[in-house]
Amino acid sequence: QIGVIKKKTKIYFSFVKTNKPTTMRKNIVAGNWKLNTTLQEGVELATAVNEIVKTAKCDCETAGIAIAPPYTHLYAISQVIDNDKICLTAQNCAAEEKGAFTGEVSVEMLKSVGVKAIIIGHSERRSIYKETDEILLKKVNLCQKHELKPIFCFGEQLAERESGSHFEIIKSQLEGVIFKLSAENFKNSILAYEPVWAIGTGKTASPDQAQEMHAYIRKLIAEKYGQEIADEKTILYGGSCKPANAKELFSNPDVDGGLIGGASLKADDFMAIFKQL
Repeated sequence: QIGVIKKKTKIYFSFVKTNKPTTMRKNIVAGNWKLNTTLQEGVELATAVNEIVKTAKCDCETAGIAIAPPYTHLYAISQVIDNDKICLTAQNCAAEEKGAFTGEVSVEMLKSVGVKAIIIGHSERRSIYKETDEILLKKVNLCQKHELKPIFCFGEQLAERESGSHFEIIKSQLEGVIFKLSAENFKNSILAYEPVWAIGTGKTASPDQAQEMHAYIRKLIAEKYGQEIADEKTILYGGSCKPANAKELFSNPDVDGGLIGGASLKADDFMAIFKQL
């Protein structure tokens, strides 16, 4: 059985069955491959994920799975995966639609090769490439214009966590971009909380810390858009989720899956995380 989320005739995410109890929200595991794999390696990895999804025998809740390969792989991978079960996702997009922007890739270009969702505002885009709220809002709006789903990332740095300003930082990042959307457009988005201090630093965010922040985020959504929209909003966790800690993280009531980095580069590890939803 496969369920789908549709808006008009556009398919945004498809789902396969897993074992998490029924909720009002869709549970999703999204793999961000970052700057990894050659085209040949990427097609091999995507094919392996597709085979596991195809043969999986699950029987309860619906859950989504997404993969975000490098730009160069997208079209080839769209040809080897079941696009009704796996959401092909881009890691980024241009803040402009077209024109003299050498090296950029537009939302419309991505849509033309089968992309259905785009990661916006990843911590690496913010810190390394200095993307501002203004730039991120332009990208989110372009996703909405072309009926693609933004996966909007946000999170605090170590100094912000240690100073106790992490809640304030998260509120500011949400209000600066995604909370500027209308309620209808906000519904067509996914949130991904990234505790940057817990990624590649040797420090670990506990499941309780993840739940605390996710519950706070949902509270902010309720205050902005109402409780019903808050209850339906998928909030992913993006802080070094692995097969060993996925079950404990995903068991939290406000953690609706994960944005997975390194562990998404091995099909078995990625699907082991997915099966914990």
